[in-house]
Amino acid sequence: MTPGEVLALAERGRQAGCKEALFSLGDQPEKIFPEAREFLRTQGHSRTLDYLAAMCELVLEKTGLLPHANPGVMDRAALMRLKDSNASVGLMLENASPRLMRDGLPHAKAPDKVPALRLRTIEEAGKLSIAFTTGILIGIGETIEEHIDSLFAIRTLQEKYGHIQEVIIQNFRAKPGIPMSAHPEPSLEDMLRTIALARLILGPHMNVQAPPNLSYDDFPRLLDAGINDWGGISPVTKDFINPEAAWPQIARLQTETESRGFALRERLALYPEFVSREEFLSSRVRNRITEVAAADGFARDEAHVARI
Repeated sequence: MTPGEVLALAERGRQAGCKEALFSLGDQPEKIFPEAREFLRTQGHSRTLDYLAAMCELVLEKTGLLPHANPGVMDRAALMRLKDSNASVGLMLENASPRLMRDGLPHAKAPDKVPALRLRTIEEAGKLSIAFTTGILIGIGETIEEHIDSLFAIRTLQEKYGHIQEVIIQNFRAKPGIPMSAHPEPSLEDMLRTIALARLILGPHMNVQAPPNLSYDDFPRLLDAGINDWGGISPVTKDFINPEAAWPQIARLQTETESRGFALRERLALYPEFVSREEFLSSRVRNRITEVAAADGFARDEAHVARI
């Protein structure tokens, strides 16, 4: 996307009442694709991470949407620059097991999936006091013991730095054209069991999310397993990572959530418990957070929910 395209889409989001701009992209495509290198050259950059930072700054300045960047493995310099414009940053651990990198397994020939590199990125974010979203991906050939080890790896970093704001439990969905298109998908029961494990391992205060659109009509059952967050839902764009899976309507989310005794609240890209912690906010982000956060740290108004 060019800067003009990025800004136009962000402006559509602002007009629809959105408060967050999610930047989700692959790891350093310029290392493999000459087209990516050429595009970056035309934009005056040599690294996707630098172009990403420039676009986050542009969106924050021009639209007020709070950026949340999810660009894969990041070095300290990239994290430091992203902190200036991002309310939070994310990287899925997926799994802490190096076994999955063996030939014939899902992370083979994927150097960006090396668990140590991903864990190092998460740790660097902790050292820099960056609110961080991470999580695990289930159903790709891992064992339940590897689920547990991965969740404990996340807990260890959280106990050391206190910066992990959210842990996502995401289920693999097979898609045509991908190497694992014929791989069996995890069952809903697998999801529920893993969410329950995450809640037990990470404790009552961690925000645990599972994407509702990847569980289709069964998504309300995710609440029974212990999640307290539905993730981001856009009135403007599809889920580009899972385009075949439509977002649920917010009205249905509210009905299903409240029928189980919970309240549905809109949060920001920065979770409420981090909003008042100044070490997690650059001055630019703090100024915008002040405008959109209520006293309890959630989004200041929910008027746009009724329009969706």
